[in-house]
Amino acid sequence: MDGELGNFLRSRRARIQPEEVGLPSYGRRRVPGLRREEVAQLAGVSVDYYIRLEQGRGTSVSDAVLDAVARVLRLDETEHDYLRTVARPGRRTDPRPPAGRVRPGVQLLLDSMDRTPAFVLGRRMDVLAWNALADAVGGFSRLAPGECNVARQVFLDPAARELYPDWAAIAAQTVAHLRLSSGPHPDDRELCALVGELSVKNEDFRRLWADHEVKACMYGVKRVQHPVAGLLTLPYETLSVPTDPEQTIVVYTPEPGSETAERLALLGSWASTRA
Repeated sequence: MDGELGNFLRSRRARIQPEEVGLPSYGRRRVPGLRREEVAQLAGVSVDYYIRLEQGRGTSVSDAVLDAVARVLRLDETEHDYLRTVARPGRRTDPRPPAGRVRPGVQLLLDSMDRTPAFVLGRRMDVLAWNALADAVGGFSRLAPGECNVARQVFLDPAARELYPDWAAIAAQTVAHLRLSSGPHPDDRELCALVGELSVKNEDFRRLWADHEVKACMYGVKRVQHPVAGLLTLPYETLSVPTDPEQTIVVYTPEPGSETAERLALLGSWASTRA
């Protein structure tokens, strides 16, 4: 993911017109949005310093400068945090469990939620573990280990557009979350391979990835057109695993007594009968 910082900053410059920040707009511009010189002026740094930052040569940049650039480019909180991460990539030295491995206690926690679909996502959006009801909704156990990945399923599964009535929104959210996860790990070969595969095989992914949007999907609502249960409206919440913050527990939380809750109960009974 070489050049991620520069690509991110350029994409954010392109969103802002000069008149929005009190600068005159005259003449024909070769690039959309703000020029590098204008960002430097508004942030109170030299043009040369800002150019070095976009080129990834400003690893010792201060919080004050990054905050000033974030203010000029009107970054939200998630984008601001992402800027700090990619501007000053560090090496992680604290011990972690092996990648892709979920502690037995976490699996027991999932299994105890027998009336609620719950699963664990890794930083590459691999589905690492799940309970029976989540499997009934997502069909994770039917997939090969390398294929059990949310991004791969959204963009490469031909049935995804029928499965998700709001596919366009799900696709954009998936890419924004994947890019946010990639920020602290620019040298992750498996993640780079995943992005490369999706870029080659899917035009929509390639276009969305080029937008450089970043977003943390901590909660929300997902609609799923299940082939057996019908339309499921699934609010969800996420929790980080304390022993490995790069693993996230996703829990679907339908309103008790709702149509979706009743359909999930029936789906759970159907899945148990099949098992």
